[in-house]
Amino acid sequence: MDSNSAPLTILKKHFGFDTFRPMQEEIILSVLNGKNCLVIMPTGGGKSICFQIPAIMQEGTFIVVSPLIALMKDQVESLKANGIEAAFINSTQNFHEEKEQLSRLNDGKIKLLYLSPEKLQNRAMYDQLKSIKISGFAIDEAHCISTWGHDFREEYSKLHFLKDKWPDVPIVALTATADKITRRDIQKQLKIDDSKIYITSFDRPNLSLQVLPGQKVYQQVKKIVARHRGESGIIYCLSRKSCEEVSAKLNSDGYNSAFYHAGIETKNRSKTQEDFIKDNVPIIVATIAFGMGIDKSNIRFVIHYNLPKNIEGYYQEIGRGGRDGLPCETVMFYSFRDVMILRDFAEESKQKEIQLAKLKRIQQYAEAEVCRRKILLTYFGEDLKEDCGNCDVCNNPPNVEDATITIQKGLSAIVRLKEKVGIGTLIDVVRGSQKSYLFQNGYNQIKTFGAGKDISYTDWQHYILQMLHHGYIEIAYDQNHVLKITEAGNEVLFNGRQVKLVKPHDAKDGFQPYLKPEPQKTQKQEFEEGLFESLRKLRKQIADSKGVPPYVVFSDASLKEMAADHPINSQEMSLISGVGDFKLEEYGEVFIVEIQKYLANSEVNNSSIRGKTYLQTLKLIKESKTIPEIAKARNIHENTVYSHLAYLVEKNLIKDINSFLSNEEIVLIQAAIKTIGNDEALKPIFDHLEEKIGYGKIKLVVSYGKVNG
Repeated sequence: MDSNSAPLTILKKHFGFDTFRPMQEEIILSVLNGKNCLVIMPTGGGKSICFQIPAIMQEGTFIVVSPLIALMKDQVESLKANGIEAAFINSTQNFHEEKEQLSRLNDGKIKLLYLSPEKLQNRAMYDQLKSIKISGFAIDEAHCISTWGHDFREEYSKLHFLKDKWPDVPIVALTATADKITRRDIQKQLKIDDSKIYITSFDRPNLSLQVLPGQKVYQQVKKIVARHRGESGIIYCLSRKSCEEVSAKLNSDGYNSAFYHAGIETKNRSKTQEDFIKDNVPIIVATIAFGMGIDKSNIRFVIHYNLPKNIEGYYQEIGRGGRDGLPCETVMFYSFRDVMILRDFAEESKQKEIQLAKLKRIQQYAEAEVCRRKILLTYFGEDLKEDCGNCDVCNNPPNVEDATITIQKGLSAIVRLKEKVGIGTLIDVVRGSQKSYLFQNGYNQIKTFGAGKDISYTDWQHYILQMLHHGYIEIAYDQNHVLKITEAGNEVLFNGRQVKLVKPHDAKDGFQPYLKPEPQKTQKQEFEEGLFESLRKLRKQIADSKGVPPYVVFSDASLKEMAADHPINSQEMSLISGVGDFKLEEYGEVFIVEIQKYLANSEVNNSSIRGKTYLQTLKLIKESKTIPEIAKARNIHENTVYSHLAYLVEKNLIKDINSFLSNEEIVLIQAAIKTIGNDEALKPIFDHLEEKIGYGKIKLVVSYGKVNG
């Protein structure tokens, strides 16, 4: 380990961030101490940092198991762009390319090596790995190892051999979506039962959530795409045919799109994905075959043309949007026809019961009148006490009532039934049904038998579904779908936490599109958007010249921050999030020049735009204007012009001050500074010079002295 480098130092140096996200540092320290970890973080939550920093800090090579070739390529390019030695070995390489990477591996020149699970299990690769020092294993998309996960893969289930062959090497299993059952299964399959589970918030507040009726879908999609013209987005379709048809319609309507599905030749699929990643094609219409290998950070909308198969897949798919933290619009279209199609798929699968149960949950989500983010978070075991304010239900809320007593009756019955019954039995018990099985099992003897007989069976279904959505109960799918009370449910039952639910008779048939009114843009916002576009074009030119995706150069979030703060020197640029030492050296100057050029040429006259007034002065100086001419042209005092010059000197935008002051003035001011001391207090110097030289000129010489010693 590099004893001179703390994780935070590495984070700033290579990745350009000043602080860690929640739990990242704790996970990093755990890995550095040789501990196994299971990391559950939402897409875009910063999972990769958790093993990349330990890899940089330790001797040896960190092996990363990654499911898709495209994902390996993207992550390796991003690491190299940050000055980190990384490589991948997969089927896209010829013999000589693979041999070169193996030579680098043997020489200890690779800190992170990306492999597919198949490649990792290859005998020749195994022999290579046994001959080098391995600092750790990262199992990305770890949910693929579990039959309870939404994307089970046979080759992942064989990774248990890692602990057998390298018992002392830490394993970090990472995934964005795993419920309790899947988490336990991941630990068991990888033989890391001792691993600590790190679960950060699944919340992605920058993703807006909306479900719309599945009628006239294309017309609605076209409106969404129009709002995001020129921006990147994904449209997921259920069938290959739909992908091709929707893409063709978009192209005929003047949008640049491409389709992607498993039926396309591998070469063409790779080209389509690369065109999307490199911002050559902004819209991809795809089946779920597309996306797991996408590390693209600037996706601004994700549309589900059809109902997804399950909540895990849906949340991972929308999670591909807004990975840079900027807003992303997500919309799902829902129709009963989709439910029937997906039900047929589930019936034919090897996991029929699991798939049908999960299909039911996503259907319930689509029909819900509860804050959609609450439903998603409670599905993954997280209790969101307040409504999110960024979904269609929150923006168009239904009527609610105090249902605390009703829900306490239901929760009490679950407890008295020892959490061993499903929804149907629970409703029969609280309604006091006279069905024989209730008497045979003694359920009629519990205290809450018949406590809710005044509520219809249908209305109880409605209440229980809302209890599920709010996270007061959960379904144990691995225990015959029985109901369990959560911590939030215990608060309601034992601590009197108030429950407000939608009245069953006020339930809506479906939500109509809700669009927040677009506020009128200020002059400052228009200025920043214009600068952002200029920086985006520059980024694309640089990325194309290097053959990498634009977000590898800088993310949209970094460009937005540059557009807001417009740094005009290296020191200011280094403060931008995502600008590490390597990228500052590689790209900093060219972006600074672009910002200066935009500021100098902008017609905006707004004092709130920091740096603008100085750049106007700089522009006139470059036109050989004198100080009095600048003051007159800009309608400002000459002392103000000198203050601008002092600022520009400190920013290294002006190197020489002899053309602005006489030699005599410079000598007198420097002598006064030497006598008084340079503590940046100008008045003592002004007084020492008997008020014969103005503050602006004094400030200019002080600034020049600071820069030039």
